[in-house]
Amino acid sequence: MSLADVKKTLYFLKRNGWRKTWNAVRERLEERKQPAYEWTGPTEAELEVQKKHWEQEAFSVTFSIVTPAYRTPEKYLREMIDSLKAQTYPKWELILADATEDDSVERVVCGIQDLRVHYFRLTKNGGIAANTNEALKHVTGEYVGLLDHDDLLTENALYEMAAQIEGGRKRGREIQMLYSDEDKCNGDRTAYFEPNKKEDFNLDLLLSNNYICHFLVMKEELIQSLKFRTEYDGSQDYDLVLRAAAALLGNEEAIAHIPKILYHWRCHSASTAENPHSKQYAYDAGRRAVQDFVNGQGWKAGVVESAHVGFYALRYEGDIFQSRPDVGAIGGRVVRKGKIVGGRMTQKGSILYENLPKQFSGYMHRAVLQQEAEAVDIRNILVKEECRELFRQVTGVPYRTVRGGECFDVSLLPPGCDVKRLSLDFCAALRSAGYRILYLPE
Repeated sequence: MSLADVKKTLYFLKRNGWRKTWNAVRERLEERKQPAYEWTGPTEAELEVQKKHWEQEAFSVTFSIVTPAYRTPEKYLREMIDSLKAQTYPKWELILADATEDDSVERVVCGIQDLRVHYFRLTKNGGIAANTNEALKHVTGEYVGLLDHDDLLTENALYEMAAQIEGGRKRGREIQMLYSDEDKCNGDRTAYFEPNKKEDFNLDLLLSNNYICHFLVMKEELIQSLKFRTEYDGSQDYDLVLRAAAALLGNEEAIAHIPKILYHWRCHSASTAENPHSKQYAYDAGRRAVQDFVNGQGWKAGVVESAHVGFYALRYEGDIFQSRPDVGAIGGRVVRKGKIVGGRMTQKGSILYENLPKQFSGYMHRAVLQQEAEAVDIRNILVKEECRELFRQVTGVPYRTVRGGECFDVSLLPPGCDVKRLSLDFCAALRSAGYRILYLPE
């Protein structure tokens, strides 16, 4: 274990006690038996195809990349700018807002001969949110992308974003927010690790954790209407995404996920990625941002920290269905012999987290997070009263709860019935009726 691993383990122990820490260590050791992750970007041939394709298709979208800088090491700054200059899609500008007390950043930027790089010296350091807002005053692109001063974009990042936007326009859809998968790299970029392969937009997963994170791009009008809030410094991006999600509720097709790693998040000793305890204030701000979203929706729920730093859970007061009229059913885990055998499913019937030991949290802790689901297992389901007649019509049995409980009494199902098919059919009917389905592992 590295020193960073030891620090994380001790911090987890202090928060959660021996039993959960032992299970977390076991899980991490199991994970390390898997083949090591290796970053493999697009080939040179693929990059050449991209350079020609955007011209042939006459892509017109323009990007403003916004980066607040503060005491950025020269090496990191140059590599960040070089990652932009290497893009296969060239219609971008960099807005670099510098709050450094001396001229160290300015000297580096002034030596870069590229008219797309725009440098602005800030009169004071107002914090990351205020500094980014200053940068937003200078953007001219149709879309704004957020890039930290010590991170990197892959060479195809802006091409993939442009292709998604242009494809949406051909279908008559104007995309408002886009995000990609990402990974982490060490300070000298000799190792890449912890790939974050994300889900398509999932509201309740977003309320559990800012899984969207990097690379985030928004329509210029949307981000200008929201801006960053200084009281959420440390989790200002999370707060921004939550408010954008609130603005786009009912129009989720305007949110696009590109399932490719387009962003390298650089980790060094001072970064949150390597030392989560170093920025506890950021996680406190994240919790407040989620609570602000909840309050804005009129839900009666409190936001609490989970066992894992930077991850949250909603604790509803009373009947969840009264707070969430958008929810038609709630599903939980089905466990057999200590392993998950049912619960959240895809539309095709694949069981997420299948065979995972019930004490483990899974990839990116998603197995223990509250999240929206396409389908859940009716063997552990709680259905809204207004939806119980629909349940009877689809399954052929009345919805009755177990004695002394709230969940469906599975003994009502006929022997040998296809539980998975009934689960998928009922959940499909619920979604067609306009309801969300929640998966609450606990």
